[in-house]
Amino acid sequence: MQNNLVSKYNVPGPRYTSYPTVPYWNNAEFSLSEWKRNVIQSFSESNSSEGISLYIHLPFCESLCTFCGCNKRITKNHGVETPYLDSVLKEWRLYLEMFPERPIIKELHLGGGTPTFFSAENLKLLIKGIFRDASMAENPAFSFEGHPNNTKGEHLQTLFDCGFTRVSYGVQDYNPTVQVAIHRLQPFVNVKNVTETARQIGYTSVGHDIIFGLPFQKREHVIYSIEKTKELMPDRIAFYSYAHVPWIKGNGQRGFKEADLPSAAEKREMYETGKKMLEEAGYIEIGMDHFALKTDSLYKAVENKKLHRNFMGYTDSKTQLMLGLGVSAIGDSWYSFGQNAKNVEEYQDLVEQGILPVYRGHMLNEEDLIIRKHILNMMCRLETSWEDASLQFKELPDALDKLKEMEDDGLIKIGATKLQITEKGRPFVRNICMAFDVLLQRSQPETQLFSMTV
Repeated sequence: MQNNLVSKYNVPGPRYTSYPTVPYWNNAEFSLSEWKRNVIQSFSESNSSEGISLYIHLPFCESLCTFCGCNKRITKNHGVETPYLDSVLKEWRLYLEMFPERPIIKELHLGGGTPTFFSAENLKLLIKGIFRDASMAENPAFSFEGHPNNTKGEHLQTLFDCGFTRVSYGVQDYNPTVQVAIHRLQPFVNVKNVTETARQIGYTSVGHDIIFGLPFQKREHVIYSIEKTKELMPDRIAFYSYAHVPWIKGNGQRGFKEADLPSAAEKREMYETGKKMLEEAGYIEIGMDHFALKTDSLYKAVENKKLHRNFMGYTDSKTQLMLGLGVSAIGDSWYSFGQNAKNVEEYQDLVEQGILPVYRGHMLNEEDLIIRKHILNMMCRLETSWEDASLQFKELPDALDKLKEMEDDGLIKIGATKLQITEKGRPFVRNICMAFDVLLQRSQPETQLFSMTV
């Protein structure tokens, strides 16, 4: 990768887990009543044909990982578990009251925070509570995020018995220097134990998350981490760039100076080195920042052109309706997005009052829906087409004009009605999508809202 391309295109940009992106949501026109109407409409259109998805946010962690930008609450008090899960189930019942029939759950993901902060018994009560008035789809995709330091065999067995077949572990980096910097002391043996235990129990997909561009991280650290990862050969790997967003309230990144971080060129070298090592080990690059073995369902989704991307990242199953339960969780009705209150006490108080805790969101208009499809196509298939008149929008010619320079740089190929992202262009998918992001183009932010694209 030529360093001049890196410096040229390394600008702040969205990761496009949604379109419109959260900073461009029109919260002023959002209403709880309209969100409910959209949820009911989407449920009626899709429940019997494809089912629905649930994302459940479990925010508690025993210690602060200083690289993390997620919504979390640091505590060693496990007395918070039962009251919080009671609130999640009460929120779920508020949605159940809206549905004309029993929900069929296709996809369920436990994220955090640290889901394995909760005891196995409490997680079992949560899942049983969810399915008291819901059914499980055929071939469901149930997954959770496990912390290698506190995920026990009991967690894995209990959730497997509840239908979970996928687990992802946050590895980040195996080097002590980096682990101390990010406050994530995690020996390789811990990752090895939980990976092997999951496989022995019967999990069909074990994933590892590895981050490049962390404070004080060097190329040799990435090489060492991937060499150790190859000893375990997880089914899928998220190999992604550290997002430096110190302006977000509640994260520990303010303790890092820019000088503590690798340069954009060094980060790109880390990625290219890691990518080569993973490909030599038999991994296939999936979309953006993800790799999978050919035996994994994520790779098969690419082959079948069924790869999807939402607030949970890349997934091999798509549902029209995804509900977010828990503090700060985001739901997607396809026609609108809705996010829950970000404060635990506020979230719990609203649920206790019988009020859906959604505090902001966005209603997608016709233009939003068209552009959303294009960005999903580029993120998931590395191409998009506007041959169908229904996928054309007013500012499409402007978007293509903005991409001419990228075409000259060999990052994309633009045809009469089609755009394809080249192998050389893969690292710049976010930049390519930004040209289609008319909201971003119309209103460039005056302050930095997003992490750097490279």
